[in-house]
Amino acid sequence: MVDFVEFLNSHDFLMADGATGTNLFNMGLESGDSPELWNEDEPDKIRALYRGAVEAGSDLFLTNSFGANRARLKLHDAGHRAYDLSKRAAELGREVADAAGRTVIVAGSVGPTGEIMEPTGSLSHAEAVDIFEETARGLKDGGADILWLETISAPEEYRAAAEAFARVDMPWVGTMSFDTAGRTMMGVTSPALVELVKGLDNPPVAFGANCGVGASDLLRTVLGFNEAYPNIPIVAKGNAGIPKYVDGEIHYNGTPELMAEYAVLARAAGAKIIGGCCGTTPAHLEKMREALDTQEVGPRPSLEAISSALGAFSSDSDGTDAATCAPQRERRGRRRAKAEG
Repeated sequence: MVDFVEFLNSHDFLMADGATGTNLFNMGLESGDSPELWNEDEPDKIRALYRGAVEAGSDLFLTNSFGANRARLKLHDAGHRAYDLSKRAAELGREVADAAGRTVIVAGSVGPTGEIMEPTGSLSHAEAVDIFEETARGLKDGGADILWLETISAPEEYRAAAEAFARVDMPWVGTMSFDTAGRTMMGVTSPALVELVKGLDNPPVAFGANCGVGASDLLRTVLGFNEAYPNIPIVAKGNAGIPKYVDGEIHYNGTPELMAEYAVLARAAGAKIIGGCCGTTPAHLEKMREALDTQEVGPRPSLEAISSALGAFSSDSDGTDAATCAPQRERRGRRRAKAEG
């Protein structure tokens, strides 16, 4: 296993991986199926998923464990298998990383519970901590180098995960999805996430945003992070463009060239860990790696430069003011596939 913090501090940037869910769909996963069951049923495909990121130049990849918690797995009559499926996801990742011929980080993906926490919902803080701890222990025992909380909307879940990760004594990274006019689905803004991170007893070693609407929106959020809290590494893991339904299937319109521009802009905006989310394939990652390795770090990009390079923002506001957030383009609906991109 690798000391992630030491590895991060020794690099100017790290390139993360791309999508999990959408790439597994390309491998034959059916809508409605649990990707995590493939850790046991289709291990060669999961190895191929991980290997695709490594061969494209990623310094780290996320395990196929986004939904490997008892709350989500109960929908597939597998709630009792959360620990085992999480452990297997990390074991497969460890195999691929150790065979890479260079240092590659195995990041244990931990997604939201899928439940609404108290006081709005019925999931208690204690129950949420237990759910996250079970998944985290499986990932640790399977050989993950770091825990990676992603696609969180509610601050209550972020806090519960932080407590769970302290129990298993592992460093962690935590991202939220800002997909509702610059806010998370539960109303968190970029400055609010900064304040949340600052106030945790067990803060992440890096934080940021993943998924959301498109690359432009995500970078606007990253600029907000960097302005409010430039002293902790920031993660940018944006979608490969905007999803469109074509012949009953979802396709992302971001080309490898567009994602290369996104990667360079993300670094200039202050991100130190840069990857892709939904729709991002190894072909995208190869271009991102090439651009990051060959282009100089540019000046902090303006909003105009971002929208000119990557496309218009989906709303007029980044969520931090009272401006009317009029959509400028179609937003995708929330769906299970987002889960892992």
